[in-house]
Amino acid sequence: MTTTTEHIDRKSLYTSLEARIDYLHRFLDFNDSDVAALAFGSKFVKDIIPAVVHIVYRKLLQFDITARAFEIRDTRSEEPLQTILEDGSPELQRRKTFLNSYLHKICSDQSQLAFWQWLDQVGAMHVGLRRKNPLHVEYIHISATLCLIQSVLVEGILSHHGFPMSKRIAMVKAINKVIWIQNDLFAKWYVRDGEEFSEEAAESAATTVEKLNSSSQPNLKQHAPSTAAPACPFTGMAKAMKELSVGEGAH
Repeated sequence: MTTTTEHIDRKSLYTSLEARIDYLHRFLDFNDSDVAALAFGSKFVKDIIPAVVHIVYRKLLQFDITARAFEIRDTRSEEPLQTILEDGSPELQRRKTFLNSYLHKICSDQSQLAFWQWLDQVGAMHVGLRRKNPLHVEYIHISATLCLIQSVLVEGILSHHGFPMSKRIAMVKAINKVIWIQNDLFAKWYVRDGEEFSEEAAESAATTVEKLNSSSQPNLKQHAPSTAAPACPFTGMAKAMKELSVGEGAH
């Protein structure tokens, strides 16, 4: 039996975001079936967002090194914390609002390259780039937070017995792919792989910023659904919060 090996241009993975996303989509088999699974679960997943936000911030404030990102904006700092954000404080509420918005944004139309460009910008923002007030969060905390988000979502979906198990499995598989591509778009700003292409990558990133500021929204045609744009995968789930049993849940 002959196996056909497809060529992937290594340089393009580090200099073209579109090429990188296309490779990841094909490697992970992120396709119309995943988009359909996310659309199917849209009404179920929406109201999990408040629970996810609560759980994530409770965890981030549990350790001084991650809490430092909010007060000092740099997890590399050894400076002691002066204050601890209280759950009802205006500052923490602003932080929670950002994560809430992020979770809604991460659910928008994945067939658009602009969606992945935006996720890539989130990665850049956490290494001190493209913000008026630089933010530096080391990768270990980023990956751990993504894992926590993934765990809460997966448990919520799998424990919802209103859907057939086949549907729940399809939703979990699709959400996992989205989160792991997001993880890669964080990691690309931290790891040194492909650093010999850094100058060209910087030029490509500058072009990406220009595209994000324009009305152009390139479409990843090979992955776009043939019907209307998919609904947000993280839209719809207050009833399911009763079934959530990660830690203290949403209490």
